[in-house]
Amino acid sequence: MKFSEIIKDKNTKAVILESWSVSWPMTIIMFFEFLIGIADVYIAGKFGKEVQAAYGLAFQLYFVFIIVGMALTVGTASVLSRLFTSDRKGEFSLAVSTSIITAIVAGLIATFLGVFFSKSMIHHLRIPQIVRDLSAPLLMIYSLGFIFDYALMNTNAVLRACDMIKKSLFAMTVVCILNIALNFIFAFGTSLGYKGIGVATVISLFAGSVINLGFARRFITKGFNFSMLIFKKMLNISWPSALLQIFWQLGTIVLFLILSLLPAMNIEIMAAFTNGLKIESAIFLPAFAFNMANAVLVGNALGKKENDQAFKKGIITAITGVFIVITLTLIVVLNAKIIAPFLSRDSVVVNETLRYIFIALLFEPVMAWGVILGGGLNGAGDTKVVMAIVVGSVWLVRIPLSYLFGVYFGFGAQGIWWSMNISIACQCLLMTRRYFGKRWMQLSEQVI
Repeated sequence: MKFSEIIKDKNTKAVILESWSVSWPMTIIMFFEFLIGIADVYIAGKFGKEVQAAYGLAFQLYFVFIIVGMALTVGTASVLSRLFTSDRKGEFSLAVSTSIITAIVAGLIATFLGVFFSKSMIHHLRIPQIVRDLSAPLLMIYSLGFIFDYALMNTNAVLRACDMIKKSLFAMTVVCILNIALNFIFAFGTSLGYKGIGVATVISLFAGSVINLGFARRFITKGFNFSMLIFKKMLNISWPSALLQIFWQLGTIVLFLILSLLPAMNIEIMAAFTNGLKIESAIFLPAFAFNMANAVLVGNALGKKENDQAFKKGIITAITGVFIVITLTLIVVLNAKIIAPFLSRDSVVVNETLRYIFIALLFEPVMAWGVILGGGLNGAGDTKVVMAIVVGSVWLVRIPLSYLFGVYFGFGAQGIWWSMNISIACQCLLMTRRYFGKRWMQLSEQVI
């Protein structure tokens, strides 16, 4: 089916409504993630630019530890979304049980590694000493919640694949309200100070994981059992996503290191980068919501052997997501001079945050198109190619250009921001080419 035929198809409206029914709860969930992040940055800013920079570093390292959990959700959603629409109900129940057991075990391992090795990891980074000293205890506290985050992410994927996204939305509403409320209580009402950000996160993740496990339990009809065969199927889809996330997060950390090499105001620019990423997440997180929704929609269609519908749903979901991203981008850009001072009282940080917004957000619609199509490819199990495209765009384009333009040629932070845009354009072009090539339709038949 050609692109023009998709637009003119009389059933397009029905597909848009189906796509939106999955996407809007995910969009709200991502908005909750954004609110939590903004609250974190706001509170960190109240303790000074050094704490704000330290929070940004700790948060990026946090993601390094939960990468495996994020990758497992890709395999879980891909396999379960197809089993859910098939007639293999016994295998579906076993797959749900297997995915939850896997997530909990992996979460325990991540918690152990975080508690015992996070401090050493931070102190080996070549960044200002004060940033290292402030970020170490925060990451240590975060580590206690890794197991709950793994369980929450996994059960969110289970509910998403099983057409129970609204249950997931309820749990994440509780997480959001609890996290933000405890943020302010612990940070400003106790001796914890900025470390209260981490404590609030751990408690809210625990609450959300308990709620979601209660919802997902209904799909496990014969008790908790583990299937090595299903685990291997999920792992085969998940490991490329794990590598993708590892190299993506390491790429962001390398950007922090490159920023620290700038000859002037490097701490202020690192703080601005932290703020810019959080503001940008108001747009990126909805795009990622459509990415995950697209994985389910494409996976469900492939499970019913409806390849043309799978392709069509992926395109329509991407178009819908891009439209929303364009709207959000305009809102953020037009209100940037109000938003940036809200997150920091330092004039240098504010000005550099504004520069980041005005440069980086130009390519948000391009980013959204590539990210959402990538979700469709993930739903088909084509995660190896998605990994290659994203990792190549970051490490062969973004990182080298950032160093060259930002440090070597002396263009400073704005050279780094433009390098990020160039890498996004490359990633989008390659993702579009892969999706319209349709080879992923044949590959999907090998997944389940």
